[in-house]
Amino acid sequence: MRAVIQRVSKASVNINNEIRGAISIGLLVLIAFSAEDNEETIKWMSNKLVNLRIFLDDEGKMNRSGLDVGAEILFISNFTVYGSTKKGFRPSFTDSAPSEIAEPLYNKMLNFLKDNYPLKIESGEFGAMMNVELINDGPVTVILEK
Repeated sequence: MRAVIQRVSKASVNINNEIRGAISIGLLVLIAFSAEDNEETIKWMSNKLVNLRIFLDDEGKMNRSGLDVGAEILFISNFTVYGSTKKGFRPSFTDSAPSEIAEPLYNKMLNFLKDNYPLKIESGEFGAMMNVELINDGPVTVILEK
C-alpha cells in the first residue's frame, strides 16, 4: 500500500460536476493498493495516517497528529500512485493491484477509518474520473508505504 498525503487548508473532489466530498483543515490522501495488501496492512496504514505528526504545535513545529487537531480526511483511490518510471517514458502500473482486489481493500480501509477514528472522513468514488482541488498547507506532502 502506498499513499501520498498532503496537509491541506481545504480540499474537495468533484465527480460528474458534483462535489462528492469536501474537507477543511486536514489531509488529502491519495491511496493505491498492491495485490499483497490485506486487513493488517489497512490497520497499520490507518493508524500511521491519523497519528502522523505533520500539524504545527504552538511553537510552529510539526508535533501534532491529525487526531490531536481533529483533522478531516479526504480519501481518494488513485492507482497511479504506484506508477513506476524506472524504464522508458510511460509509467508502468504493474505494482498496483487490479480493481477486483483494490476496490474491496479501498472500501475496507475507508470503513475502518470511519468506524475507528473520531474524524470527519470524506471520499471519492473508486474507479471514477475525479477532479480533486486542494490548497496544500505548507506545502506539506509525505509518502507512506507499507
